[in-house]
Formats: sequence, structure tokens, C-alpha cells
Amino acid sequence: MDCSVQGKTIVVTGAGQGIGNELCRTLDRLGAKVIAVSRSPAPLEELKGDCPRIETIQVDLSDWERTKSALSPLETVDGLVNNAGVAVIKPFLELTEEDYDRTFNVNVKAAFHVAQLLVPKMQPGSSIVNVSSLAGLKAIHGHCAYSMSKAAIDGLTKNLALELGPRKIRVNSVNPTVILTRMGRDNWSDPAKADPLKAKIPLGRFGEVNEVVEPIVYLLSERSSFLNGHCLPIEGGFLAGN
Repeated sequence: MDCSVQGKTIVVTGAGQGIGNELCRTLDRLGAKVIAVSRSPAPLEELKGDCPRIETIQVDLSDWERTKSALSPLETVDGLVNNAGVAVIKPFLELTEEDYDRTFNVNVKAAFHVAQLLVPKMQPGSSIVNVSSLAGLKAIHGHCAYSMSKAAIDGLTKNLALELGPRKIRVNSVNPTVILTRMGRDNWSDPAKADPLKAKIPLGRFGEVNEVVEPIVYLLSERSSFLNGHCLPIEGGFLAGN
């Protein structure tokens, strides 16, 4: 992969596990200055131990005042990956107000606030990548609150692309299907649930973490300099037939 992220300062939220954690490690290997943000201190300590050049920030992004205090000292930022997210998987009639608020506070409000705080620190040529989901594009049974939140992220992506384009800041989303992170394995371990969805994916399987990380790196890099406002499905061909 082209190392055109070398020397760039890139903030990654949700860096404690899964896609965000592996993305931080990949960006570090490619020579980026990585600022890893997570609410969980233990994974950040492990990440720092493995990749000493990575800067870590421990903060709960649903607490806006603490987030503002934690991120305000940052100076120039070249890239932002809004990856922090939660998935409350319940039938619509079982969702509580707490479920709804938690989903939107983390999945939507945090991305909105972090972008609003960091965009003034970005120079022309910077890039924002929002980690959305196939659930933002297609309804999935039992994913109502999650699906709504990811559709909102796609709306944020398109509106920011429109507003920030004159600043020469690009904004895109990635929209993966089930990815075999720990959360993905936990939520889709039952073959009775997983097999019908796999049957709709032409490649016949779920995605691996690196298959999301590499497109994100591409969107952060200058190789994607004319891609803006897109919601990129990463779904093994699911949308081709559904």
C-alpha cells in the first residue's frame, strides 16, 4: 500500500478494539502520527506498549465537555476517523429510551462534535472518514436504532462533504457488512442468524478487519484526492443482488 499517509497527524476514535485498534497499528506502521482515542484505558495502554509512537487519549466521547477538553490542545490535524460506535441489537418494541440515547450519543453526536472541534485545525488536503455500516443503507432485522444512527452518519458525511469541500477537506464513509471483530463474532456466532445473511453475499462470507482498514487508509491518503461525499459499501457484493 502507498505510504502517502506518512507524516500526517490522524485522529482515530474507538481505538480500543476491532477496526479502530487495527487501523491505528496500520497507520503507525505507515509512518503517520496517530492519536488514538478510546474510553477504555487498558486497550490504550496495550496499544501504546506495542506502538510507542502512538499518542493516546482516554475519554468518553458521549461526555462532550470532557471530549472538548481532551481534544482542544491538538494543533494541526490531517485526518479524522470517526470509528467509535455501539450496537444495541434488539427488536424495535424492546428498545428502551436508554438504548436509543446511548446509540445516538456515541454513534452520531460524538462524530458530529469531534468533527466540529477538529475541522478548524485541518488544512487543505485533509480527510475525514466516518465508519458507518451496511445497516445505514439497508434495513436489517433487529437493528432499528443502530441502522437509524448509521443512516444519520451517512447524512453527516454528505453534508460535510458539501460544506467542507470549499476548504479542500474531503469527507467519506465506509459502510461494511458484518466484520469479524470480537463484537462481530459475538453478534453473529449463531449459524441460524449468520447463514441467511451470508447466503445473500456473493462471496459467501463476512469481512475481515483488514478489509475495512485498507479502504480507510486509502480514503485518508492523497491517492483518493478526488473522492468526496461517498458512502463506500464493503459488503462482498451484497448490494448487487439485494
